[in-house]
Amino acid sequence: MIERIALVTDFATGSPYLGQMKLYLSGLLPRIPVIELVSDLVPFRPDLAAYLLPALARDMPVRTLYICVVDPGVGGDRGVLAVEADGDWYVGPDNGLLALVVRRAKQVEILQVNWRPEHLSDSFHGRDLFCPLAAKLSKRGAFNSVRVSRNSVSGSDWPDELPNVIYVDRYGNLITGLRASGLDKAVRLRVSGREIFYARTFCEAPLGKLFWYEDSFGLVELSVNQGDADRTLGIGPGEQIELLKP
Repeated sequence: MIERIALVTDFATGSPYLGQMKLYLSGLLPRIPVIELVSDLVPFRPDLAAYLLPALARDMPVRTLYICVVDPGVGGDRGVLAVEADGDWYVGPDNGLLALVVRRAKQVEILQVNWRPEHLSDSFHGRDLFCPLAAKLSKRGAFNSVRVSRNSVSGSDWPDELPNVIYVDRYGNLITGLRASGLDKAVRLRVSGREIFYARTFCEAPLGKLFWYEDSFGLVELSVNQGDADRTLGIGPGEQIELLKP
């Protein structure tokens, strides 16, 4: 039983694309709340968003359906997936975006979706395909699909951890694709020729000082206490982070 829908996109808050998806879902599923979880993922980069998605869903309420749209191949020959993972559903393109969700799930069912709605634009599958598919899943409706294995999902060969910046928030903090739980606190990071040491949180770093820490998503994040890490380092999404062992 799906209790809510979360939107995960690179459309940007206030865009007509996000607005139309919300409005369309309100007609398809008027009793199910729709939450805008994140709408400013790095455009055209499912290879980065894939590492943020499971961290965003961590600790969130189960029985959530995530509509995930970072889809530079929209209208092409990329496939469509509906994935049930540990009590949640994920709908999106088969371009690697769901690869880490699939890999890290303890229990998973993966459907390659062959069904297409009667009206389907070439360039807006978020509205025309993923929203109706979400409605079918919510109502337990039938649709043409085939069960596939984890290894068949695009991105199944990507690394478990990604030592790159995957997202920059409005404060200039740099979120990486590295899970902090597997990293020794004595490890230093090197970016743009600068070495960065660990601090537990902002108030434990000197004012204006660069540091890395485990953020609330469980990922390694580079920050400046009351400053702007992306401007300080002059880097952005996709930039590689070097790990220096103690």
